[in-house]
Amino acid sequence: MLIKLKVRADAKEGSVHKKSDDSYEVCVRAPAEDGRANREALSALAKAMGINVRRLHIVKGATSPSKIVKILGENDGDR
Repeated sequence: MLIKLKVRADAKEGSVHKKSDDSYEVCVRAPAEDGRANREALSALAKAMGINVRRLHIVKGATSPSKIVKILGENDGDR
């Protein structure tokens, strides 16, 4: 399953907003450097969805605020 993710780094508060079934907006306090905002965003998204963060993988947009994230299934261990 693919998720559209909009990440806002350097936010005053961390939050996760579900826009639609396959679209989320995540605000993180971490700066957008060295992948810190990406890690915090994936962690927040995983917590909001009730899944393990290791099941989330950024497919597209690792250096952009707009990302495509794949949710790996139970048997999709390889990336």
